[in-house]
Amino acid sequence: MSPTQQLSLFDEFSLYEGVDVEYKSAAGGLPASLWETYSAFANSGGGTIWLGVAEKNGVPVVQGVPEPQKIRAEIFNLANNRQKISANLLSEESVRVIEDPSERRHLVCIVVPRASRRERPVHVGPNPFSGTYRRNHDGDYRCTDDEVRRMFADQSDEPADGRILEGFGFNDLHAESLRQFRARFSVSFPNHAWLVEDDVGLLLRLGGFRRDRQSGKEGLTVAGLLMFGQELAIRDPGARPRFHLDYRERLADSPDVRWSDRITLDGTWEGNLFQFYQRVMVSLSAGPGLRRPFQRDEEGYRRSATPVHEALQEALVNALIHADYSGQGGVVIDRYLDRFEFSNPGTLLLSRAQLLQGGVSECRNPALQKMFQMLGAGDKAGSGIDKIRKSWQEQRWQSPSIAETTSPDRVQLTLPMVSTLPEEAVTELDRRFGQGVLARTGDEIQALVTALEEGVVTNQRLQDMLVMHSVDITRMLQGLVRDGLLRPEGRTRGTRYLLGGSPPDLAPSPPDLAPSPPDLASSPPDLAPPETGDDGDRALLDLATRVREMGKAPAGLVRATILRLCSARFLSVRELSELLGRTPETLRDGYVAKLADEGLLELRYPDNRSHPEQAYRTRVNLSEGSA
Repeated sequence: MSPTQQLSLFDEFSLYEGVDVEYKSAAGGLPASLWETYSAFANSGGGTIWLGVAEKNGVPVVQGVPEPQKIRAEIFNLANNRQKISANLLSEESVRVIEDPSERRHLVCIVVPRASRRERPVHVGPNPFSGTYRRNHDGDYRCTDDEVRRMFADQSDEPADGRILEGFGFNDLHAESLRQFRARFSVSFPNHAWLVEDDVGLLLRLGGFRRDRQSGKEGLTVAGLLMFGQELAIRDPGARPRFHLDYRERLADSPDVRWSDRITLDGTWEGNLFQFYQRVMVSLSAGPGLRRPFQRDEEGYRRSATPVHEALQEALVNALIHADYSGQGGVVIDRYLDRFEFSNPGTLLLSRAQLLQGGVSECRNPALQKMFQMLGAGDKAGSGIDKIRKSWQEQRWQSPSIAETTSPDRVQLTLPMVSTLPEEAVTELDRRFGQGVLARTGDEIQALVTALEEGVVTNQRLQDMLVMHSVDITRMLQGLVRDGLLRPEGRTRGTRYLLGGSPPDLAPSPPDLAPSPPDLASSPPDLAPPETGDDGDRALLDLATRVREMGKAPAGLVRATILRLCSARFLSVRELSELLGRTPETLRDGYVAKLADEGLLELRYPDNRSHPEQAYRTRVNLSEGSA
């Protein structure tokens, strides 16, 4: 394939949206910062670098690259120079010269893949501790020494949970946990040969006890202690002092009730993984949104009754076996009325594409994985995420999403129990486009429903909701644009998509009522702002009334209301909290940070996100100034 292609702004340049794209001018030749961004993309989720494009006020301006073939050759020469960059991840197809014939200029497009765990850290120069970068929403940042060491730890052929713990023995185990495990094991596999082994033999088979043939050492492994150990021993400085487990239910209607139920390391039970797993599975067995509880077999043990319960079991086990137990924060499961969130310390060992494909298994703690498999839980074939997605699709719920964050490293799997086809949305989509629209794919329907309920949909928003690559999301959005179902606003990273078709005829609201949710949810963020001053403060309170008085407000309504409130002036999270009657933490983590990442809110102090006087204002229409 020729490395030179013709540029089509719609089919080529606009495919790349969001934080995984970087523009660099290259007017004076290959920019020195190229390799920092290369390192950052390789150590994160991958990304695309455009040379010959400057960015002004969030809008890309095409300048072109002089001598593009020379630049392309220089990129490959430096990528193969280990004094410059530690690994060359580029193929011939990864670096393309793209021609814009109307302007007689060229761009260079570099697609940087995510590095494998054995290639990370990818670093600039010979020193990984000074030359390793990663990507976050603010751009490239230099990794801390601790982050680099964790990447090296993930490279190792010795699994994280396979290390022999010196100074620990069977007196550090919780005997009842091991006994209960045997009983559960025998129910799942009643004729298994390992059941005749004594405790040492069983742990050897499971990977909870190990003998090192070279050194002659033997003893409990990290996996054995984590699964069956006493909490005090697990949290010993010689084992996993940061060990933490937390299950939190937030099902109360009143915002004053912080938890409706909680399972955490509070001293009322022996805090190891097996005991936590048993207790959490009981709590996940029933409750709001679950149509049928777990059934029990003849031995009294629970067995999954529905694909949803199997998906929840898979999600819980995934969090436990993929966690980096030397990391910060521990394993945390949050249950809300409308979703489950499974969060664990560590990074993804596979790319998103590999997770979607399935069939590839990379586990940080393979011994723990084996232990849960003996309980009939966990999937070794690498299809766990696919199984969860299919279960959710059967319920016509919004697709599960995976988010990876840094500082500290964490992975979060969110399972929303929100219909992709709420009755009101079905009626409106049918009114606008006809019943044929409901035959679109589940992901396309999700994009349309989001645009309908939240007033706008972006690539970044869908990355939070769908397990799809950003380029595939853009192709999907462009297909919906071509079919007249969405209409774009802005360009590339600033592109927002509004629902196509004709809007509904809005009946006037009664004079004594606040505007109805569809008015707020469908209002674009660049509407005329309320007045400022005393009357303006009253106007802000009036805008926030409906959310403030609702115990549980739809997420789309909250997002739209925040955008309306911030269209008047910069507002802090504390001010939004007082207006909306929500905790600052809920608004910051659940809404404001995401709206800022999507480019819908601008920061008063963009260079310091944690500034004590940070505040947010709705961006002006991003299509302005893009000409």
